[in-house]
Amino acid sequence: MKITRYIRRPVQLTLLSSALLAAFSLPVYAATLNVMQNEAPRSMDPGNQTATFTGTVLDPMYEGLLRMSPQLKPEAALATSWSSDESGLVWTFKLRSGVTFHDGTPFNADAVVANFARHLDTKRGLAASGRLRTFLDSVTKTDDSTVIFKLKKPYPAFLNLLTTGACLMVSPAADKTGTLDSKAVGTGPYKMVQYKTGEFVLEEKYPGYWGDKAAGPDDIKWTWSAEPSVMNMALQAGETDVINPVPPQFARVLKNNPKFDLHESPGASVFWVALNTDLKPLSDVRVRQALNYATDRNGLVRAIMSGFAQPANSPLAPVTAGYDKTLNPYPLDLAKAKALLKEAGVADGFTMSIAVQGQDARIGQVLQSMWAKIGVKLDVKIMESGVWTKAAFADQAGKKADNTGAVLASWSSGANGADLQLRPLYYSKSFAPGGANLGFFSDPKLDEMLDKAASTLDENTRNEIYVDAQKEINQQAPQVLLYYQNDLYATGKNISGVTMIPGGQIVVKDAQKK
Repeated sequence: MKITRYIRRPVQLTLLSSALLAAFSLPVYAATLNVMQNEAPRSMDPGNQTATFTGTVLDPMYEGLLRMSPQLKPEAALATSWSSDESGLVWTFKLRSGVTFHDGTPFNADAVVANFARHLDTKRGLAASGRLRTFLDSVTKTDDSTVIFKLKKPYPAFLNLLTTGACLMVSPAADKTGTLDSKAVGTGPYKMVQYKTGEFVLEEKYPGYWGDKAAGPDDIKWTWSAEPSVMNMALQAGETDVINPVPPQFARVLKNNPKFDLHESPGASVFWVALNTDLKPLSDVRVRQALNYATDRNGLVRAIMSGFAQPANSPLAPVTAGYDKTLNPYPLDLAKAKALLKEAGVADGFTMSIAVQGQDARIGQVLQSMWAKIGVKLDVKIMESGVWTKAAFADQAGKKADNTGAVLASWSSGANGADLQLRPLYYSKSFAPGGANLGFFSDPKLDEMLDKAASTLDENTRNEIYVDAQKEINQQAPQVLLYYQNDLYATGKNISGVTMIPGGQIVVKDAQKK
């Protein structure tokens, strides 16, 4: 197996004179694009994960009926055209012909039906299914190149939803074997060569790809490290071509280094602490509000993000339609926090645990120091990514058994709107492990708001509902909001063609390496 092919990098031959080298050396380049991220992929099945950086690894290998354009609008991919009836409930898609999955399975209407059937099957328990089942009623075949989607109710974000991980097409044959979690099989321009758990993922161009076969590097190799210094040194030493996200403490250094390009843009990722509303005393809204009042968000941005972030005032990010910039629900107020704890009967404080990934350990430690000022003793449980995923997405019984009081996490709907940001995290039917409501928060009033907004076609009216939803979530405080992280990635000066989708997902399949 070739992990790296050398095509144009100048060859150094000590036995030849410089004159002979000038006469006979051929232009040679390394064709492998090396990308390092701060966490390992969680699954090779796009429908069984919801992590931004896993989606980045899977992006070159998978496609959906639609994809997000550089202008962040849904455009044709495996579907060539689509239309809806007047009600917005019935959508007809025409499929691209001559497409095959990497295992040779044909892509056709049967494959589309099979892909959505696995998500509609509640027994499968795939991680990304919840966001589909809420609105999707059925997917049926008209002929080999035509499928019809029926929605339960109007859903303005439906086309955006079709660009997300749950809607990326996997080989039905591979799905039946049960190996997709470790072996990706899609229709994308790259196919998996090797996935060595804990070390790397290697992808190479798929010769049978239906689209542009010339674009992008020959190979893409993904590695990861939770250690910020390792990511920085790997880029500085030329061992990797792209790092994502850039550790904020090294961002200014890279920005001032002429050998690298630092790319910064407003992000869609919201960092927050999901509080387990199923456990006492966190089941008391006053306790949850107290933790919010005891959190110095400006201090977090300075200490953790070196200024490359904004303090969070809403469960929506500023780049998301419907975000309300006027909200300021929990200014730092230790006296107010202590008064609320006293009202709740825990004036002397209490002890709780929080599950954090290795790369986020510092955040947990800063919160530990902040909350100690109101008598809350925070036990920071630092976990490797896979262990954290199991802890974070454990069900109510599992979290109770482990006494998991909180989970430190981040979530981004990218450019896909408020419903895909709020519904997975706060809707009553989105409890983990089927969804990302990690703290088992249930509020019928909020559920009604989210359902009403999601089915409202007028954008202004819809955004007014989302403003009310933000206020309700802030008031009930099922989380401690932290900050909105700016999107930061860095490349060597010889790398071009890498782009960013708001929220941290880089697109590297069209990258050029000089």
